[in-house]
Amino acid sequence: MIQQISITEMKLEDVEKIKKDLQVNFDNFWNYEILKEEIVNNNSKYLVAKIIKSGKCEIIGFAGIKIILDEADIMNIVVKKHHRKKGIASLIMENLIKLAQNLDLKKLRLEVNQKNIAAINLYKKFKFEEVGIRKKYYNNTDDAILMEKII
Repeated sequence: MIQQISITEMKLEDVEKIKKDLQVNFDNFWNYEILKEEIVNNNSKYLVAKIIKSGKCEIIGFAGIKIILDEADIMNIVVKKHHRKKGIASLIMENLIKLAQNLDLKKLRLEVNQKNIAAINLYKKFKFEEVGIRKKYYNNTDDAILMEKII
């Protein structure tokens, strides 16, 4: 594990801080406008992972859920590319599950590209179960695996 990591609710200021490198250093499917809309949506809750390095705060990851009644869809879990494989996604996931429990949600759902083995392993580690498949969901070629966890 790296330096002390704090997980807090993501604010608009956090989105502004990562605006310039969102598509380069995180993942190219999350752009600034989409993330900004998610942060201000009352049915969405986002967490952000930060480290303090040389007196400066660096955002190294974020994740969000969209609440639908007493369930939620995990919209994303993203870790900055050069901070991956350090347990940060697991820390974010732990906090996302706690958030869902605190909101009295009953179930978390998600979809993941069948080729994203790292993500699938993360979800299995947290006892998400495969419940279905969406054929050719990603770019009309890759299947999406549907997973859920009762909480």
